[in-house]
Order: sequence, then structure tokens, then C-alpha cells
Amino acid sequence: MGPEMEHLSKESLRRAALEARKAFVRTLSDADRALLERRLAEHLTSFFAGVSVVGGYCPLGSEVSPLPATEEARAVGAIVAYPCFKDPAKPFRFLAGDPLEPGPFGMMQPAKRHPIVQPDLVLVPLIAIDSRGTRLGRGKGHYDRALVSLKKSGARLIGIGWPLQRLTETIPTDEWDIPLDAFASPEGVEVFGNLG
Repeated sequence: MGPEMEHLSKESLRRAALEARKAFVRTLSDADRALLERRLAEHLTSFFAGVSVVGGYCPLGSEVSPLPATEEARAVGAIVAYPCFKDPAKPFRFLAGDPLEPGPFGMMQPAKRHPIVQPDLVLVPLIAIDSRGTRLGRGKGHYDRALVSLKKSGARLIGIGWPLQRLTETIPTDEWDIPLDAFASPEGVEVFGNLG
């Protein structure tokens, strides 16, 4: 069972989890979805206490929206920053500005004139997560590259998603995978590491 098999199972898990997420979101009315995203924000409020900079993201498609949560963070005095690519081939940086400009990969991002900031807490999008905090992303590696330096700087990494994105099976890991500290969904927050 070589690395090809491992890669294949990661790819098939990603496909299945993405399909499940899309199917789940199709069952929600706009009002239901907004209510669940507000509930997610409420579960995260206590994590924002004493945080200077929160890293958010602009949701794409069936991703759960962190925007009600980042509004909560702003309300308690945190700066909210968003990923910005200066060069699509290099890791993104977090800029302290609203994501109003189209960036690469279909993402909205802050204008490049905004200051680069170092988040103490990052809300991380994902396709799936397991009991060890192993994250399955879109497979492009953008977050993997950015999470390395964020983890080194001591940022707390909280994956966010719909409850069905928390898998019971174990996601195969690669050496570059950075485990997340917690997973937050509208049902609550599950802490994996020693997140205080």
C-alpha cells in the first residue's frame, strides 16, 4: 500500500465529503442557514475574548459562513483580517481590511494596500476534519502553507464547518498537514489539543 493508495483515499474522502456538504446545504432554507451560522457564531464568542486579530475567510458555495462569527469578534474589539494573495504562487498573508476585491481562485480579498497582520486566532475553512484535528481542504495547499507559519507564531487554529464535516473515520495525513486545535459547528466546539 504505497503513497498512491493513501493519496487516492484522501481524494475519495474529499469528493464524498464535498458531495455530502453540498447535499446538506441544499436541504436548508436561507433562513435556516442564517440561523445555523448565527448559532456557530455564538459558540465561538468565548474564544474571541482577549484576541487582538481574528483571521476569517469569505465562504465559497456550500461552506459555512464565518461572517456572523467575525462580526462577533469585531464587537468585542478584535481586528478581523482576511487572506490576500499578492502572488498566487506564494502563501497568502492576512490583511486587516474587508474582502472587497476579487482575488485568484474565485476568492474575494482585501485590497493589497491594507496592512499585513498576524492573527492570534484563525477560522479555517475545510471539507472534512477527524478526531485528531486533521483537516481535509480543497487539495490546493493554500491553507497548508499558511498554517505552518501561523502555528509557529502560536495562533489558535479553529476549523469551522457543518456538523456532518466532522468525520468518524481517520483522514490520512501527509507530513505537511498541520492539525487544527478545534472544530466549531452550529452544534458546538470540539477541542482537540491543549487549547486553553
